[in-house]
Amino acid sequence: MNPKVKSRIEVTLIYLFLLIMFLVIAYPLAWTIGMSLNPGTSLYSASIIPENWSLTHYKWLLTGENSNYLSWYKNSLIVAIANAFFSVILTALIAYAFSRYKFVGRKYGLYTFLLLQMFPSLMAMVAIYVMLNMIGLLDTLQGLILIYVGGQIPFNAWLVKGFFDTIPRELDEAARIDGAGHLTVFFKIMLPLAKPILGVVALFNFMAPFVDFILPRIVLRDPEKFTLAVGLFNFINNEFANNFTRFAAGSVMIALPIAIAYLFSQKYLISGLTAGGTKG
Repeated sequence: MNPKVKSRIEVTLIYLFLLIMFLVIAYPLAWTIGMSLNPGTSLYSASIIPENWSLTHYKWLLTGENSNYLSWYKNSLIVAIANAFFSVILTALIAYAFSRYKFVGRKYGLYTFLLLQMFPSLMAMVAIYVMLNMIGLLDTLQGLILIYVGGQIPFNAWLVKGFFDTIPRELDEAARIDGAGHLTVFFKIMLPLAKPILGVVALFNFMAPFVDFILPRIVLRDPEKFTLAVGLFNFINNEFANNFTRFAAGSVMIALPIAIAYLFSQKYLISGLTAGGTKG
């Protein structure tokens, strides 16, 4: 076969594949947006392009008398920001220790992190519930943040450690010759160079509370403390409140903070993930 013809066929197949993937992703998104603009509440009467579109559902979510949406939004933002902030700090410290120091139990500690990633979080739900009840943090946002931060440490530590391993140790040694201590090396050298991977960790941990349902459903009981995923589920779960269009409107607005976070961290996303996987 002619190399030019073969190249054109390959390019055509690539574009065809990308088009199919775009349709797979865009179709449900278009349906969600269209459904949120339908004035009714039924899933079956909604259409992807509403004839009489309306912002009624958005208005009710934001200003409705019986709407707790803004409270759920605030709770989700609090948990997401706290989760991202504390996860970055703890992960950076733990990964730095495993990357740069040799101590008793280091090898088995890394194996433990790797082993913990093999088990789904559902296996620990009963233990999490009992533990939070014992320390008085059940049905609190603080307890939810604690579980999120602690549960992400094994994966995040492996990811960040791989990035730290790519940073030459000669930089540490040169700084110590100049009189820098451990914390100075960490804050002045390691953290600035690790911005890409820390941006990835912050983004992933910021997104988790917005899309996670199971953990908040188990931990939280007070409707005023619900996160968005739990609160919106009640719109389609209650027997006489199958508000699918209202659920769609709430789902569309969930994408706003995640999209903003992606815009601010996109320059770190690719470089952080690729560099973190080069050496481990």
